Amino acid sequence: MVSKMSKKSEYERRLVEIRAVDNQENKMSIEGYAITFDKPATHQYGSRKFTETIKRGALDGSDMKDVPLRYNHNDNVMIMARTRNNSLRLIVDDVGLKIQADLLDTQSNRDLYKAIQEGLIDKMSFAFRVADGGDTWTFGDKETTRDVNKIAKLYDVSVVDTPFYDSTSIYARSLELLESEEKRLDSLNEIELLKQKIKVKGKI
Repeated sequence: MVSKMSKKSEYERRLVEIRAVDNQENKMSIEGYAITFDKPATHQYGSRKFTETIKRGALDGSDMKDVPLRYNHNDNVMIMARTRNNSLRLIVDDVGLKIQADLLDTQSNRDLYKAIQEGLIDKMSFAFRVADGGDTWTFGDKETTRDVNKIAKLYDVSVVDTPFYDSTSIYARSLELLESEEKRLDSLNEIELLKQKIKVKGKI
């Protein structure tokens, strides 16, 4: 069974890897792929298997005009880099969305850059909103899949210290959407069964 969802206001996050870049200019530069296209991410929620894929072309026409680089998506921490002044660069290629950032020279950024160099912090998350009708859900007996076909807006990219597989909260938004869509489909099925019963009674 396949269905499409319209969620204009959903704000979601995903985790990917980030690394420090060696350069000759003594800049604190980091880079990595914030999004990788057509690479399924599978997660287990109890007995439920959930696989999500961001499809190639999902960023076509997306709003990425003013995207900041943050630490842990925290609005209370100074922005580390930003597309507005070209200290953060977003590159869409065949692999996905690559980011390149030159960190502002502050003590906190120096500490963070050192942690990235040493591998203490090696994850990056991005926050986004799916376009209206921009995702497709498929419900199987043992697995539910979600294809993200269209991202309306990229809110930020963030360096994070939350380990990928230990973080259930990062994917909580998708789980809520999953449960909501299952309930909606169950209701539609019940309505359809009721209609069939009414038709049968009308023929008697």
